[in-house]
Amino acid sequence: MLNNHTLVTTPSFPCHRLVSTNTILVNVNRNMAAIATVIMLITMSLASLVSALNVNYYENTCPHNVDSIVAAAVHKATMNDRTVPAALLRMHFHDCFIRGCDASVLLESKGKNKAEKDGPPNISLHAFYVIDNAKKAVEAVFPGIVSCADILALAARDAVALSGGPTWDVTKGRKDGRISKATETRQLPAPTFNISQLQQSFFQRGLSLEDLVALSDEAKCLNPLSKAGKS
Repeated sequence: MLNNHTLVTTPSFPCHRLVSTNTILVNVNRNMAAIATVIMLITMSLASLVSALNVNYYENTCPHNVDSIVAAAVHKATMNDRTVPAALLRMHFHDCFIRGCDASVLLESKGKNKAEKDGPPNISLHAFYVIDNAKKAVEAVFPGIVSCADILALAARDAVALSGGPTWDVTKGRKDGRISKATETRQLPAPTFNISQLQQSFFQRGLSLEDLVALSDEAKCLNPLSKAGKS
């Protein structure tokens, strides 16, 4: 199960400073769409362990469509950099696997505390600017309401769609975490893990053997995604 941790609502500034969208005709092969779908399904399983999430969570506080604002930011970034969808999907998976989908992967290291972002498995994560841009666009319309965690979840959904995979309604209501520790990135499944280590890692998070098999079957697609530069 996911660890308990301190949560806060989101202030009105970029996420990384916290303690219409049709499919783009990018050159994405079927393997990328497959791995994107599998990873996102597993990530959704992690997210489902959190109660009180609702597709219409912001209905009374945000009269306009938050989804479309985030999608526009992802679309714009992808038009300039075709690695963005893969980067956002990987970022979301790494976020959810540690403390749940709380955007703690976006937090910066401060003082003696080294954040998740600077943990060895996350050094190659990039496209943080896309989440910042989406956050700024949302804040311009709905200041202090929408969490960075929800924005990252929406962006990851859009990443799957832009990679040729399916789309779906994203439940919302996640709160942003204030705890982020680089040491906890050791929990992420490593390429060197044997089957017993992988099973333990997945089972501790309420994930099934079927989830592990599905991801392992597509694992050959992961290596190119992990080589992108950090930005």
